[in-house]
Amino acid sequence: MRTADQVKRKYHELSTRKQAVGALYAEAGDEARPELQAQSERLEEQMLLLEWVLSEPIGSYHG
Repeated sequence: MRTADQVKRKYHELSTRKQAVGALYAEAGDEARPELQAQSERLEEQMLLLEWVLSEPIGSYHG
């Protein structure tokens, strides 16, 4: 099991990578853009999963 700090570091790493991909997308030609868009979407999905892991549950399962 990963600690919250490890998850936050990974989230920050993914965020930095997504920004780099966004910068490449802005400079890329038409041929590279679909691949960069797909990579950006994968990073976004990974970030959303990490956000879900970091979120504290609300309420009670048996409540």
